[in-house]
Amino acid sequence: MDLRAALTAHRLVAIVRGADPEAALRTVLTLADAGVALIEVSLTGQGALSVIERARKALGPDRPLGAGTVLTAHDAQAARRAGADFAVTPALGAGVTAARALGMPVLAGVMTPTEIVAARGQGATALKIFPAAQAGGPAYLKALRGPFPDELLVPVGGVDEAAARAHLAAGASAVGVGSPLIGDAADGGSQAALRERARAFLAAVREATA
Repeated sequence: MDLRAALTAHRLVAIVRGADPEAALRTVLTLADAGVALIEVSLTGQGALSVIERARKALGPDRPLGAGTVLTAHDAQAARRAGADFAVTPALGAGVTAARALGMPVLAGVMTPTEIVAARGQGATALKIFPAAQAGGPAYLKALRGPFPDELLVPVGGVDEAAARAHLAAGASAVGVGSPLIGDAADGGSQAALRERARAFLAAVREATA
């Protein structure tokens, strides 16, 4: 898949991490049905590989589906076998290089300018500024835009609706959102409430992009 184009077009990545595989699968499918185009299933969730595999079958081959918290070569290989077509990492390392060797685009976790340069060397497709809230928020992201005007910067960590708008206004290419969007849906909570939150985040992204 063309992750650069997808991030630029959709500007929102939903991060699903749950203790209940059935609920996590329902969460992925609800998000997709609500119009969230980019969804990542974190490998730290219960039964995550099974969730990815079953979601891939349900969504078909053409819907983007990512694996998150890809730390090792084994993680990358298992995610690819399960049907993930892009990888997301919290940091640089073997997960990035192995995913790239498998032909998967990577949203690689970085925080500092030095790590951004290193991520380029590892072939990262886009850069996950993580944890965004602790890194300094929109002001820090805007500062990174100076020396790195062409990089795709995607803040993740503590990004609620207001922060999503602020980061996009500061120059973020997209935002990654976990618990402020997912809530308790992946642990068995309300899918109807998830659908409403998805609509709100999609509206926030559209408003920030307009």
